[in-house]
Amino acid sequence: MTEQRTTGAVEAPCEGPAAGSEGRGEVAADKGGGRTGAGAGQVRLFSVPALVASCVGFALIGALQSFYGPAIPALREEFGLSPAAAGVGLTAHFIGGVGGVLAFNRVHDRVGNRLLLGVSYALMAAGSLGFALAPAWPLALTAAFLAGLGFGGIDYGLNQLFAVGFGSRSTAMLNVLNAFFGIGAVAGPALIGLLGSDRYTVVFAGCGLVSAALLLFLRGVRDRSPAPVRGPDGAADARPAAPARARVRFLLLAFVVLYVLHVGVEAGVGGWEPTHLESVGYGSAFAASATSVFWLMMTVGRFLVVPLTLRWPEHVIINISCAGMAVCLSAATVPALAPYMYAGVGLFIAPVFPTGLPWLTRTVPMARSASAHVIAASMLGGVAAGPALGAMIQWAGARSVPLVLCVIALLCLASSMWIDRTTRPRGQDQAASPRRR
Repeated sequence: MTEQRTTGAVEAPCEGPAAGSEGRGEVAADKGGGRTGAGAGQVRLFSVPALVASCVGFALIGALQSFYGPAIPALREEFGLSPAAAGVGLTAHFIGGVGGVLAFNRVHDRVGNRLLLGVSYALMAAGSLGFALAPAWPLALTAAFLAGLGFGGIDYGLNQLFAVGFGSRSTAMLNVLNAFFGIGAVAGPALIGLLGSDRYTVVFAGCGLVSAALLLFLRGVRDRSPAPVRGPDGAADARPAAPARARVRFLLLAFVVLYVLHVGVEAGVGGWEPTHLESVGYGSAFAASATSVFWLMMTVGRFLVVPLTLRWPEHVIINISCAGMAVCLSAATVPALAPYMYAGVGLFIAPVFPTGLPWLTRTVPMARSASAHVIAASMLGGVAAGPALGAMIQWAGARSVPLVLCVIALLCLASSMWIDRTTRPRGQDQAASPRRR
């Protein structure tokens, strides 16, 4: 397959001269994934610089989320906080994130893509700088909430645009985008470790300045997205007829369950892998390093799956990913295999979030609203997973960690297979068929 600067856009009805005048050097792709030109009927969502800036923005939100934990010792000393009180900073950030996803989803059609992303970057810049400069803890919490609002807007906005903006390559590009989130999440704690937690103000201020600089690249983002994709009943984002509404609700609920549960596995491994490894005889330093490898494998896995997304449909990748998670977690009950199996969980879980969004967009009518609710639910799932898993593991013991997470992974697989079976056209069995090119 040949390409010539053709990494993203969707085929859509011509919108007149404006459709082709968003700027030169913009990224375009055809419906079938082949080579395209810049002719009429092509909707270009990103210029090349704006595409690169979007990936930088996703690395930035990954880093911002990861700054709060390593900064806790310095926050406790500066503001005289207990460990629980210092942890409220991340909670405020997540509350803002959920609010940002839901709020920006409601106004997206009215304000357009550029303003949505611009306000989001501005909120994150103001919140990050405010957190760095806050003289009192209540002001720092307010700033964390504002940064979270911007975080949610960027998370929703870019995921939504990438889900519809690259034709048959949307799944691949979403995995690349979310891999940059992982790069930021891995680099953030390393940066604070290098500078020292007492220099947390520097990294938060730097995050704010970079976020503000990304505003300069928004001219390369098309202000209006292409027409919504067709749902399973052929309606393009139209309100489904009454008999179909129940099916749509069940589909959306199944996607929410899939996302909440897979985030539960992700948070469970990230939070409880060290405890489990120490309980079976590994040292604390080794256990911490093994957990870092899990996060690294999540990032690597999103890059590795990119060529697979160009050949295999989303449901196949997600079904295999959920099954792979379950197999690795069951094998992690063997102490000698546990560190390697947790790394395997990172590889298998990596594609689920970014690969599921194009699947959701393609199968659920009113998909933009649906994706916002799924993203928000996954954030809430990450917050709720810690206490819920903690209660189960406290009851069953630290050695039960992989078994508890294996059960959750199997429920992920059941949700994915139900969605696959429900949305597959009658008389067709594409479960084992590669994507036609």
